[in-house]
Amino acid sequence: MLQGKTVIITGAASGVGAATAALAASQGAQIISIDINRPPEPIGEFFRADLSSQASIDELVNVLPAGADGLANIAGLPPTRPAEAVVAVNLVGLKYLTNRLVPKLANGASIVNIASLAGIGWPDEKEPIQASAELGFSDVAAFCKAYDIYGARSYFFSKEALIVWTMQNRWTWRERGIRMNAISPGPVETPILKDFLATLGARAEEDTRIMDRPGTPADIAPVVAFLLSDKSGWIRGTNIPVDGGMSSHVLCKTHGY
Repeated sequence: MLQGKTVIITGAASGVGAATAALAASQGAQIISIDINRPPEPIGEFFRADLSSQASIDELVNVLPAGADGLANIAGLPPTRPAEAVVAVNLVGLKYLTNRLVPKLANGASIVNIASLAGIGWPDEKEPIQASAELGFSDVAAFCKAYDIYGARSYFFSKEALIVWTMQNRWTWRERGIRMNAISPGPVETPILKDFLATLGARAEEDTRIMDRPGTPADIAPVVAFLLSDKSGWIRGTNIPVDGGMSSHVLCKTHGY
């Protein structure tokens, strides 16, 4: 499905990123793996980068080869990390890297962002999301203070804003055939699942009680691979829930169904 394509994958050292790299490689893709940590067994060519640092991203973009057919933005921090770091990596760094890389991507490339079920409340957060549109690395601390973004709220906000940014860019690069979509997983058994459980407390316990099981990286990676492939060519600006039905559950409860 990805035969002959070159795919850039951030967060490739573990979890969903590692599973996506392995699956894409098995489908014939050439992999460029990016992470702040070196994978135990890197797939394809590995580049280290810190997505909380503009300088690190600039250095990365300068050395990456041109002509990649896909970019999977999977790297992210959990809500146990400081709020400013979460917003910097999950939103500001992701957007900055993507915008820097677009000129180097091949025509017809696909960009896939990993959002989250945690971002489902985006329709109610218009003011801070709009205020974050041009947010730079040096502005993150003041922004978080101005909009009371602290603790677990940093993770929820970063994913809300990412979903909106994905939708807004439905046609941004249409003339070049470059498309962008997002995936919103529910709780997934990865090394940072314990961080979510520790932070979300009663919310996490309720979700666990309702769900049949947490997801696994193997549940998410095939959807990323599909969106990277030519078979998804007319899917643009869409956020696909991959959460065992949790988003449908939340929406039905919210709207009284």
